[in-house]
Amino acid sequence: MKKKLLHLILITALAIFGLNNQLKAQLIAAGGNHSLFICSDSTVKTWGSNAQGQLGNGTNTDSSIPVSVSSLTGITNIAGGLLHSLALKSDGTVKTWGINSDGQLGNGTNIDANIPLQVSSLLNIIAIEGGYYHSLALKNDGTVRGWGRNGQGQLGNGNNTSSNLPVQASSLTGIIKIAAGNGQSLALKNDGTVWAWGANGDGQLGNGTNADSNVPVQVSVLTGIINITAGNRHSLALKNDGTVWVWGYNNKGQLGNGTTTNSNVPVQVSSLTGIIAIAAGVQHSLCLKTNGTVWAMGNNVNGELANGTYINSSIPVQVSSLTNITAIATGFGHSLSLKNDGTVWSWGNNVSGQLGNGTTTNGNLPVHATGLCVVTAIKENLIENLISVYPNPSSGIFQLTFNNMLSTIGEIEIFNMFGENVYTTCNIKQQMQIDLSHLSKGVYFIKVYSGAKVYNQKIVIQ
Repeated sequence: MKKKLLHLILITALAIFGLNNQLKAQLIAAGGNHSLFICSDSTVKTWGSNAQGQLGNGTNTDSSIPVSVSSLTGITNIAGGLLHSLALKSDGTVKTWGINSDGQLGNGTNIDANIPLQVSSLLNIIAIEGGYYHSLALKNDGTVRGWGRNGQGQLGNGNNTSSNLPVQASSLTGIIKIAAGNGQSLALKNDGTVWAWGANGDGQLGNGTNADSNVPVQVSVLTGIINITAGNRHSLALKNDGTVWVWGYNNKGQLGNGTTTNSNVPVQVSSLTGIIAIAAGVQHSLCLKTNGTVWAMGNNVNGELANGTYINSSIPVQVSSLTNITAIATGFGHSLSLKNDGTVWSWGNNVSGQLGNGTTTNGNLPVHATGLCVVTAIKENLIENLISVYPNPSSGIFQLTFNNMLSTIGEIEIFNMFGENVYTTCNIKQQMQIDLSHLSKGVYFIKVYSGAKVYNQKIVIQ
């Protein structure tokens, strides 16, 4: 009865308010000094620095409030580089815009663009990442493509020659997650191991050395990993037990282990458990707990830790007054968070308006980013680290993997955008395949019932 009532409420709300205003934006992302947000109609809003066209609105003027990216629809994922941006379309192609000095737009030129352009010869992509001067894409066959700067081997193709067209990272298969930092790149395999390549002067590859590598090398001692992220010169990994492991540069305490000593092998973040999401900035790191609170460590000169001070911390501190958070993202010196009511809250460096609150004043407490999409009905929680859906988007056949934090799953339901049930099962396995290839192309929502909690995630059939 409770489920039927929920379905009725959703369908009624959709009918009254109109579909386009009901679905929460699916993802937030941050570049160097700019921010990105996917709206419910699969268009993209951006704000902040725009000198190189990284806002994608046809101008090179900064904006302290969100503006619409030109001619961009059907977007399922976004990413921000230092001075460029990426968007993944539901058809598996990738659009990029912003600076292109090293070929980081991947369109065969080195000419900047302030409107989205298509990455050349790139199809069947399911995930994207923006590094400082390079870009990464994950294909639905588990291989990785990279383009842009390659002076330290961050493209992973066995040489150090930059490329303005996508090239394949060597010897990588079975990849389910990717991450890009300043000069380093990371990949998470479906066996829970992590592989890294590129710059390693501060140990950011985590393999026990400080030697750069232009081919992937395995990060030491890490198993059971479910998510990865890369900062300027440090990296983070999230284990399936909710703990966080970090390595690389630690001058401001961004590794969160109580020291400011670099480490070229993974070390555990102090006193932090129950984590479901991670993000890495230049010299700070963020972690999202299962209770919807956010914890930060590292540099705080711009208010990156959002605890009301400007004092660095080498152990995690709680971000003030934030609850019910479902997603986090970090830029050069600012951070974003998405609440379960669809609002975006930001803090830190705001020199170019990247906090999105109409000012250019830094903030050491979260502020509300204004002028974003209205949210009224279906809400999507960030569960990518609790439930892995691969590939996504797909032709309709999805592989679901549940980690150890979801041991009491009772039922799975899938709904279309009108709130109509299209699939139900109580036959739950740790790994299971769902065949939705008979359904129409478009956006659907998986609803997973785990004890008293309900988790939701968007999937795309293309």
